[in-house]
Amino acid sequence: MRAMVQISYGSPEVIVPQEVAKPSPKDKEFLIRIQAAKVGPSDCAFRKGDPSMIRLIYGWSRPKYAIGGCELAGEIEAVGKEVTRFQAGDRVLAMSVKTFGAHADYKCLSEESPLALIPDNITFEEAVAVCDGGATALTFLRDKAKLQKGQKVLINGASGAVGIYAVQLAKYYGTEVTAVCSAGNGDLVQKAGADFIIDYTREDFTKANKAYDVVFDTVGKRSFSACKRVLTSKGIYLTTAFKLSILLQMMWTSLFKGKRAVFATAGLMQNKGNLAFLMELASNGTLNAVIDRRYPLELLPDAHKYVETERKKGNVIIKF
Repeated sequence: MRAMVQISYGSPEVIVPQEVAKPSPKDKEFLIRIQAAKVGPSDCAFRKGDPSMIRLIYGWSRPKYAIGGCELAGEIEAVGKEVTRFQAGDRVLAMSVKTFGAHADYKCLSEESPLALIPDNITFEEAVAVCDGGATALTFLRDKAKLQKGQKVLINGASGAVGIYAVQLAKYYGTEVTAVCSAGNGDLVQKAGADFIIDYTREDFTKANKAYDVVFDTVGKRSFSACKRVLTSKGIYLTTAFKLSILLQMMWTSLFKGKRAVFATAGLMQNKGNLAFLMELASNGTLNAVIDRRYPLELLPDAHKYVETERKKGNVIIKF
């Protein structure tokens, strides 16, 4: 089968096409013929091995898992004899959070993996797109911030893969949403449901005279220290960026009842329920996929290069 294999850590050119053996499902596994995957900042980070925590966990000199990609959508082609919940022909959305492998024609997964059936009115590409940013946004906003109706939420990086779904989910939970993005992406985030838009090239939201119950920095560009002044007395700062400073701030602020800093390894916290919920919201029109570009599998390095420009809107999809 076709696969894009990472031969070392480094630039996008370390990802090269190879023919590898097609996997066979074990008794409790099923084989998915992949139809869509994605590339985002996390994929670029794993490719580079930066931050160094990635190398400590997944191999210091070279990646332990040569085929990258976590989120995938496709059709089940074969099932192991002990699989009970799925059957051949099912259209599924899945996350391979432990062994990756989405950037290939086929992937075997356990039926205990985070996965969900894809509704008939959702395409494979739309399913992957919603999962890409939606799963992370859901974990931070619903589970960590515990959003309540009527709260004020600011989303920094609102036009990105996490940000655009954070806007939609925050509106679903009944909050007032302020979106921070470039002026060129204002229409996009307004369509997603933002009540107010701040053009970061003209205005620094951390110096505004408005307080928010939640500040969600989806792109890891603003620190807790900078955002503290625009948080309410018990406001929560959320960030997707892993840094030692945020871990120290989490520990310190957890000791008090005031403003808090929160980081989470959202990818490792996903489950079947989350993916099924996202598919339900996508099916009924609450969540709409935002796809910027599509690349064929063999142009995966080009997809990495585009993601690293930090100019993408929503998702970058790999099509099969």
